[in-house]
Amino acid sequence: MNRGNRIALACVYWAFVLYVFVPLILMILMGFKDSKFIGFPIRSWTLDWYTGVFSDAEVLYTFGYSVVIAVLSTLISVIVGTWIAVLLEGRRFWGRAVTFGLMVLPALVPGIISAIAFRIYARWLGIEPGMGAIVWAHAVHNVPFVSLVVMARLSTLPKSQIEAARDLGADPLIAFLRITLPYLVPAILGASVFCLLLSFDDFVRSFFLGGYEPTLPVLIFAMLRSGMSPEINAIATVALVLTAAIGIWAERFTRRTNKESQI
Repeated sequence: MNRGNRIALACVYWAFVLYVFVPLILMILMGFKDSKFIGFPIRSWTLDWYTGVFSDAEVLYTFGYSVVIAVLSTLISVIVGTWIAVLLEGRRFWGRAVTFGLMVLPALVPGIISAIAFRIYARWLGIEPGMGAIVWAHAVHNVPFVSLVVMARLSTLPKSQIEAARDLGADPLIAFLRITLPYLVPAILGASVFCLLLSFDDFVRSFFLGGYEPTLPVLIFAMLRSGMSPEINAIATVALVLTAAIGIWAERFTRRTNKESQI
């Protein structure tokens, strides 16, 4: 690659970085504005909006409610997605292509169509809107992401390790628990964090399937209907910092686990 191409690539890279991070920085700064209106210049600064987030019982409850939904849906999607990945990877059976296609389908359907379909299906099954319906919809939507990540990791597992365990007398379940599952931990963790963030950030399915208790994205949407304010920026900033911290921790833990598995 010549010097001109490297410069062009660097320009594209930094333009993308600015495109992503400048709006986030502006959002964070607006949360410190000592005014109820969004806009520049910021003539005075305050922490009232951020302290208000941690003293607002409704916001704290909604945040906890969203976290519970995200954790429950992630647990379900990880169990089901890992089972499907183990079933599909390295095996040839009649209907495998159909099973794989059905597994991937929830990730390909547009969110609004998926939400409408879930709402109709929930009413047909007699499932009332609320936490259960949201967890169910989020889990179904997240299963494909878990399966694809786990299948990619599973395809690199040395077959000799499984064969050695079987030769030493381990049955399929013991071989899976002692060989396959530890090897899949980095992939499962990465998929779990991804699903956790997807569920926490999901608005459309939560809006269509939610009851009287809104999730955090639905609450922010309801607040936006009365106009943008620094309070919304503060709530979004707190959520951004927490999710970023979880992502950084997961990335470091996954990297450390990968290094340990290679030793």
